[in-house]
Amino acid sequence: MATEQELKQYLKLIKESYNTKECPVKYTLDIIGGKWKLRILVQLIKMEVVRFNELKHAISGITNTMLSNSLHELEDDGLITRKQYNEMPLRVEYSLTDRGKSLLPLLYELSTWGSNQIEK
Repeated sequence: MATEQELKQYLKLIKESYNTKECPVKYTLDIIGGKWKLRILVQLIKMEVVRFNELKHAISGITNTMLSNSLHELEDDGLITRKQYNEMPLRVEYSLTDRGKSLLPLLYELSTWGSNQIEK
């Protein structure tokens, strides 16, 4: 848990970032926000390399269309890479890029916060 001084510093930094032309918080949420993207990223962290159907089974409630759209958006934003093998049946694998891996500290902090809240 952050100290009172650290919280004040975080608040100051966040307020200052809102004065910039492009709000970094909005930018980040546009990339990883929504119902499914974080769940997809977590699965890619856990499995490292994963196929479409593995993701579909691991993420309860996601439709094929939503998974496909979310994967395309994450790829377009440079967070994941898609590797297609020229074999039959078609095999496609997804994994995190270095940019995607740079989210690990943020995802760890979200996990820590969630664990602390569950305990309460």
